[in-house]
Amino acid sequence: MELAEFGTIADQIRQHARHAPTRIALIDGTRVLNYASLDALMDRVAGALQRDGLRVGDAVAICAGMSIAYAAVFLGALRAGVVVAPLAPGATPESLQRMLCDAQAKVLFTDSSCAQHFADVAGVGATMVALDGSAAAQALDEWMAAPALHPASAHITAQTPFNIIYSSGTTGEPKGIVQAHGMRWAQVLRARNWGYGPDAVAIASTPLYSNTTLVIFFPVLSYGGTVVLMPKFNPTEFLRLAQLHRASHAMLVPVQYQRLMACEDFDTFDLTSFQFKFSTSAPFSAGLKTDVISRWPGALIEIYGMTEGGGSCVLEAHKQPGKLHTVGQPVAGNDIRLINDAGVEVPAGETGEVVGHSPAMMTGYHGQPEKTREAEWFDLSGKRFIRTGDIGRFDEEGFLTLVDRKKDMIISGGFNVYPSDLEAVLRGHECVEDVAVVGIPSDLWGETPVAFVVRKPGADVPEEALLQWANGRLAKTQRLANLLFIAELPRSPIGKVLKRELRDQLVASRFDAN
Repeated sequence: MELAEFGTIADQIRQHARHAPTRIALIDGTRVLNYASLDALMDRVAGALQRDGLRVGDAVAICAGMSIAYAAVFLGALRAGVVVAPLAPGATPESLQRMLCDAQAKVLFTDSSCAQHFADVAGVGATMVALDGSAAAQALDEWMAAPALHPASAHITAQTPFNIIYSSGTTGEPKGIVQAHGMRWAQVLRARNWGYGPDAVAIASTPLYSNTTLVIFFPVLSYGGTVVLMPKFNPTEFLRLAQLHRASHAMLVPVQYQRLMACEDFDTFDLTSFQFKFSTSAPFSAGLKTDVISRWPGALIEIYGMTEGGGSCVLEAHKQPGKLHTVGQPVAGNDIRLINDAGVEVPAGETGEVVGHSPAMMTGYHGQPEKTREAEWFDLSGKRFIRTGDIGRFDEEGFLTLVDRKKDMIISGGFNVYPSDLEAVLRGHECVEDVAVVGIPSDLWGETPVAFVVRKPGADVPEEALLQWANGRLAKTQRLANLLFIAELPRSPIGKVLKRELRDQLVASRFDAN
């Protein structure tokens, strides 16, 4: 399917509804929605928003579990040119209230699982609509416009805001990443070489408020495929759905791959329908990639990038077995460079902070121009780049290896210590299932590294023995001050290890790091 240089996802769905009305767009358990019905629901949502006075550029918020109603509201708002702020249900009520205010949302769509988080939406100028018909608010079906009422055409350009993705939903002030329609369309165009089309069936098993999910959700529908919604991830259920629906695509974060490959019955499921599997959002170990490639049919693509946009790298892991320790090469049309702390580009072969420029870049942080400026870097010609906060280096073939997060780097005794290096050593022990290394304050060294380790089932290696084993393989400046066993590493809903929680836990316990 040939797509224009710029278009809208809502218009693409309209075209599929006209030319293939009975083709299945969304599946949620036993509920199935074809393109004609999805298009009609989008019209009713868009019409109701226009009826209530919302215009292009106004915002709505959604805080609910994954469902067909959630998807239809998101897409219907886009048809009206209304900006969508999908909020994480797991955030604290205080954070959710701040995000709702920050987005200046005129309508809040929620369900019974989240409604209690919003005590006074009227106080911030928002009305509440219940996606699941709960008694907390007006039911969606009652709120939507009549089926016969078609919305007015909205004037949408590449610069029109598409959504606001909040990068902080648990602690601290919310930071809303404004993505434009042009940025989302660039992601759709990027996906044209990855097998999307009318026969594609993708399983969405990460939340719809996450950019990780949206970078596969929108392309699938834009090319006329089917999205199977999985509100809560479970490895066996994922495999069952994949076999049942003959899934061809999936976006999974590394911890999901880890859990899937550890399933005792993984090899009993028929996964031969898969064409492409994707991963993003968190470090993906070379060993796990190797296991996926060897046991799971279809291509494995790792995408490195940020919700803020900028530059992206792609690793075709199934084609490049010697580069599995990298995140691949820059995508065509993406300009990725490395800079030092002074904002100067580093020479070839040296490490530096990754900055990127591409057609897919955020407009900025909503209402926070100073934060936006902090996230930007300009080269000598004035070209705008987005700073990633990641430290990396390019090899001689242009493959990017990530060393660590800049904020996670430990400065111990004046030496830079990268937690990923220490984690890689510990993962080499036969008893280690998972590991995270964090730096904590030290009067003697400034900072010092401490490891949190999840042991493999049945492993009985003592903490002190594993600590000595690791330190015997580390440089003197890298050695761990302590090693602690933990049942499970704290992670975000998309699988990122929450190292701040681990640091806070250690500091609160007044661990002696000297």
